[in-house]
Amino acid sequence: MGGEVRQEAINVRTRAYAPYSGFKVGAAVRAASGVIYAGCNVENAAYPEGTCAEAGAIAAMVAAGDTVITDVYVVAGSDTPVPPCGGCRQKLAEFGAGDVPVTMATVAGTEQHTTLADLLPGAFDAAFLEG
Repeated sequence: MGGEVRQEAINVRTRAYAPYSGFKVGAAVRAASGVIYAGCNVENAAYPEGTCAEAGAIAAMVAAGDTVITDVYVVAGSDTPVPPCGGCRQKLAEFGAGDVPVTMATVAGTEQHTTLADLLPGAFDAAFLEG
């Protein structure tokens, strides 16, 4: 697990549109179907209207008809692995169980491993909407 997801995240990161920050991020998620979906950050001159890499990967997954994440890999050109932002943690939790593995990595190959539940303990979910 992880090798193909890792490579997709690395590949898509090179296509990130980050002319303002220069901080390119790639993300890939494996769906329960086994298909891997990738996304990159897309910045916009009208901050904060850009899109995170994780959100792009999730959007591609949902657009293709998949709705369950089983693996996540995020890579950035930083000195240490960068975790998903708070909004992306919530987006990932919408489609993945707490035990879904999340790997955060640097382009140089340093990896940090965690789970969705560890990234977002006490996640808000649909159960809270039931009344």
